[in-house]
Amino acid sequence: MGELLKISGPVVIAEKMTGAKMYDVVKVGKEKLIGEIIKLDNDKATIQVYEDTSGLVPGETVMNTELPLSVELGPGLLESIYDGIQRPLEAILAKSGNFISRGVVADALPRDKKWEFTPIVKKGDKVEQGDIIGEVQETEIIMHKIMVPYGMSGEITEIKKGKFTIEETVAKISDGKKKFEVQLMQKWEVRKPRPNSEKLVPNTPLVTGQRILDTFFPIAKGGAAAIPGPFGSGKTVTQQSLAKWSDAQIIVYIGCGERGNEMTEVLKEFPELIDPKSKKPMMQRTVLIANTSNMPVAAREASIYTGMTIAEYFRDMGYDVALMADSTSRWAEAMREISGRLEEMPGEEGYPTYLSRRLAEFYERAGRIVCVGAPERIGSVSAIGAVSPPGGDISEPVSQNTLRVTKVFWALDAKLAQRRHFPAINWLKSYSLYSSTLDGTFDNTVGGEWSKNRASAMAILQKEAELQEIVQLVGPDALPEKEQALLDVSRMLREDFLQQSAFSDIDAASSLKKQYRMLRTILRYHKKAEDTLDLGVQLKEIKKLKVREDIARMKEVPEKDFEKKSDGISADIDSQFEKLVKEAGR
Repeated sequence: MGELLKISGPVVIAEKMTGAKMYDVVKVGKEKLIGEIIKLDNDKATIQVYEDTSGLVPGETVMNTELPLSVELGPGLLESIYDGIQRPLEAILAKSGNFISRGVVADALPRDKKWEFTPIVKKGDKVEQGDIIGEVQETEIIMHKIMVPYGMSGEITEIKKGKFTIEETVAKISDGKKKFEVQLMQKWEVRKPRPNSEKLVPNTPLVTGQRILDTFFPIAKGGAAAIPGPFGSGKTVTQQSLAKWSDAQIIVYIGCGERGNEMTEVLKEFPELIDPKSKKPMMQRTVLIANTSNMPVAAREASIYTGMTIAEYFRDMGYDVALMADSTSRWAEAMREISGRLEEMPGEEGYPTYLSRRLAEFYERAGRIVCVGAPERIGSVSAIGAVSPPGGDISEPVSQNTLRVTKVFWALDAKLAQRRHFPAINWLKSYSLYSSTLDGTFDNTVGGEWSKNRASAMAILQKEAELQEIVQLVGPDALPEKEQALLDVSRMLREDFLQQSAFSDIDAASSLKKQYRMLRTILRYHKKAEDTLDLGVQLKEIKKLKVREDIARMKEVPEKDFEKKSDGISADIDSQFEKLVKEAGR
């Protein structure tokens, strides 16, 4: 039992802590505030407290639990809303009202609820750590797989079937020397990555339904992406669209240090969202972690690890998980505050010198892997982190260190947002290093000219950027007609293809097939326009073609009708251009 010696905001120092270890969880003061040891000096321990420390006085007791900060993993995770250290906010609301009382304690997973456990192994079977021994139907759309905890292996001596709480024993294992009991729940340290058998090359696309992302800047399952952008550019809405429409099976959404009103919107909207695939509530495959900007900074720092550990747990069952962290800048600011109180040597802009290592450690936990145990299964965690650089300046340390470790950069642009162009992702500044790996997959599964069409469209958009300087000086009419036609097609690409409405039932997401056909149709129009101009037809005549209206309305055509409609538009392009050439007598 230690004693408080010094209090400095969320950082306190306790003495008489002989035998304490780094990252041990402690309970501070009369109210037993939860904290974690982050520095040791002889018998003195420096502790970051995950709750408000006002009112603490030197001499109060500090009790060491001798356990690291861990999360509870088991049935009941899905549909839950937690704070940064996995306290369920709904249970806390019932206990302490709208504001979290200091020292309030609540079990992360419900202890009284019984779950229907169905074994898939039998008595006498040999099992190893990570093996799936049974299943629990956690929600209508997700089957929770019960795995042998790490450190256990041997022969099944007893396995039960029926309804159990998460603390009741469902199986017993013996290795000849030791006997183990398996419950539906297990615990895992948040700062320790869960193991895997093999890390695979990320060569399977995470389909997001967002045309600018899937077509131009795709992310692979198991990949890492950064979304830097200034205030109001659409980081949160983009992440919510990804959560709703991406083809990940599990969503872990971390609201890390965001404004309370923004997080309130997420907490209100997510339970009301309907999963477009299963037509069931989205929450049935979602875990929300809310740690707003007015909550203690130490818990904000922990929330990222809590979310990643939960994501890895579902990955180990063989699921594809998408983890949204909004925003890692607030996480870095929490590290900076705690580092300052520890009187550590500051790095660039006051951030701790280990900022880049912490960011790398977090994003490196993403990946597509072969899971430990039988039956053989492949799972993935795709990490998508929003970055909020002050004033939108991505030369600051958090953005730059994030870009070093992520392979996808979706650059949000305030000017595009001001013009109501959403998603406001700048196609000239963004990049994806997965494109070359995924091109073959897209060409083989979607359309043989996927990569060729993307390159052609990007070339048009880049050429438009070059021509804009001339246009601003002398106006578009001074350009040759071919270049005016290119500007016309680039406008089509921007407004009819890249622009997408998150509030439209049809346009909120597009399948890969629809994206491919849309782009192919616009490029077909461009080729016909160029060929017709070469024959001497004037651009003003081309701009009168009725098919242009059909191209503009393509995005609002439902998926089930799109193939037929796009074939009709392509036929109209050919026939209307042929007619135009004939009328011109060319």
